[in-house]
Amino acid sequence: MKNVSRKSAGVFGKFARWVSHASGTPAAFFLALGVVLVWAITGPIFQFSNTWQLVINTGTTIITFLMVFLIQQAQNRDTAAMQVKLDEIIRSLEGAHNAVLDLEELEEAELIRIRENYQKLASEAREAVRRGEGDTSCPDIGLTPPEKPAKKKRRSS
Repeated sequence: MKNVSRKSAGVFGKFARWVSHASGTPAAFFLALGVVLVWAITGPIFQFSNTWQLVINTGTTIITFLMVFLIQQAQNRDTAAMQVKLDEIIRSLEGAHNAVLDLEELEEAELIRIRENYQKLASEAREAVRRGEGDTSCPDIGLTPPEKPAKKKRRSS
């Protein structure tokens, strides 16, 4: 049974990625624009009836409803892949805290507490840079305090 669900999830995933990609193309936009224009042009033919209005309302509602699930599936996959890549970078860096791997799985309160610690570290590092100190053993990235402009000497006449 697992193979069937894994296979169907794979088919759905491929379909969702394809739809997500295809819906973001200029061709998809112009197709949708064309449908709206055809609908608008046919308004006088159908005397702007309730049925004429219902066609576009129902069509767009159904398409939007289905697209939410397809695009969300593709987004979930992309996010999961990005998290794995970030976890690999963290894992491979000497001195990095492996405890931050898979943080997205933590409870919200714990995630907030860890984020606050990192915000405090960042604030302290920026203050150190403003004082002219280094914040890492890495080369400067251009966040040094700005130099004070030299005072102009007055010309005597």
